[in-house]
Amino acid sequence: MQHIGRLSRRVWQMGLVCLIMATGLMACSSQATPSASSTPTSTTATSDIHKIKHVIVVMQENRSFDSYFGTYPGADGIPMKNGAPSVCINDPKTNQCVKPYHDTQDLNHGGPHGEANAANDINQGKMDGFIGQAEKGKGSCNTPNDPACSVKGQTDVMGYHDGNEIPNYWSYAKNFVLQDHMFEPNSSWSLPSHLFMVSGWSAYCSRPGNASSCTNNNKGPVTLKQANKYTADYAWTDLTYLLHKANIGWAYYVAPGTEPDCEDNAASCQSVKQKAATPGIWNPLPDFDTVKQDGQLKNVQSLDNFYSAAKQGTLPAVSWITPNGKNSEHPPALVSTGESYVTQLVNAVMSGPDWDSTAIFLSWDDWGGFYDHVKPPTVDQNGYGLRVPGLVISAYARQGYIDHQTLSFDAYLKFIEDDFLNGSRLDPKTDGRPDPRPDVRENAAILGNLVNDFDFKQAPRKPLMLSTTPKTS
Repeated sequence: MQHIGRLSRRVWQMGLVCLIMATGLMACSSQATPSASSTPTSTTATSDIHKIKHVIVVMQENRSFDSYFGTYPGADGIPMKNGAPSVCINDPKTNQCVKPYHDTQDLNHGGPHGEANAANDINQGKMDGFIGQAEKGKGSCNTPNDPACSVKGQTDVMGYHDGNEIPNYWSYAKNFVLQDHMFEPNSSWSLPSHLFMVSGWSAYCSRPGNASSCTNNNKGPVTLKQANKYTADYAWTDLTYLLHKANIGWAYYVAPGTEPDCEDNAASCQSVKQKAATPGIWNPLPDFDTVKQDGQLKNVQSLDNFYSAAKQGTLPAVSWITPNGKNSEHPPALVSTGESYVTQLVNAVMSGPDWDSTAIFLSWDDWGGFYDHVKPPTVDQNGYGLRVPGLVISAYARQGYIDHQTLSFDAYLKFIEDDFLNGSRLDPKTDGRPDPRPDVRENAAILGNLVNDFDFKQAPRKPLMLSTTPKTS
């Protein structure tokens, strides 16, 4: 059976390589050298961006790039030699060097994933701290700001999945765009990452309602308990402020249920309830002063409304979608449940009238303690963090394209601003609502442009409807 499994994986991968060769989009090597996109951004492409009338950011939880796409053909994946991983990491408990391995388990545990854990995992670019951090478990957390930590016992942070366990994600990569240098915007956990996703910054504000009192905070501006009990106050400027000023519609869709991140242990802690009206670590917008002052709290709504809007062709210009604990892929949530949920979201858009004018950006908010071999580049005092998977799904997305640009969630802000706001930025000097953020992240020289992932000259591509219960091997 193991031989058959290995053979089926190889056949699947060879089929993908042959497709890439036939389309001529890229070389069919098993490893790719990190480089800028081979398609430079042109003035025409920038103007054609307006063919995208709806941007949807789907944010899942806690997976590194190598844990999902480390063996994807053509991507900058796990270093290989003769078809096997050629890198290993020392296990402090056994003093043995452990190689990445194919993990077929649907339930994973991962490791601690706070700011201190990120620094130790990266270990000054050696990328060798993952096992040690996971084995320390919650003992390595810097309470109260660090998120949930892995369970005690044998660690699975060196495990990776492939097209057998996550066939739909690999199908999206095969048929649309895979980004193999998408980095978490900051080197920390879920709350700061979600704050960066909607505002380009994570800060602590010492005086409620006073943006000038906000100071940089990469660990998390409030504790998990505070973030889930309505005591957070985010006084700096977020993207919804610019959208509201320009009369651009937006929505933040929340899957009702629970959050898994807790102050002690993600595998065993008491669940925190989550709904649209409940501010939290995955739902920060209700605590932004701008959202309250602009009277837009109603824009943070139940995920049920997303499905209705997709069906009716009434999607807003900008949407964010956040999961619940069960479908988030945040350990110990099942990988298959998360993939099924994401497929439902994508299918809803593809079967609706807005498909031809929509871009779906899919990513995972942090690395979850899982191994990744690429050292994050330094952008400023906050990031970037570790590498996470990134996918672009759209009728105008390039087919089978691997984007090697350096990206982070700041690229989502940049794309939205270029598409709907004439290139305006979350810039204290120009946005009319100054705050003391250290820099304008969308303008970072190293940041790539998501326009490169599209071919606006092609006819809109037909939907790719996938089963929400795909066969796995």
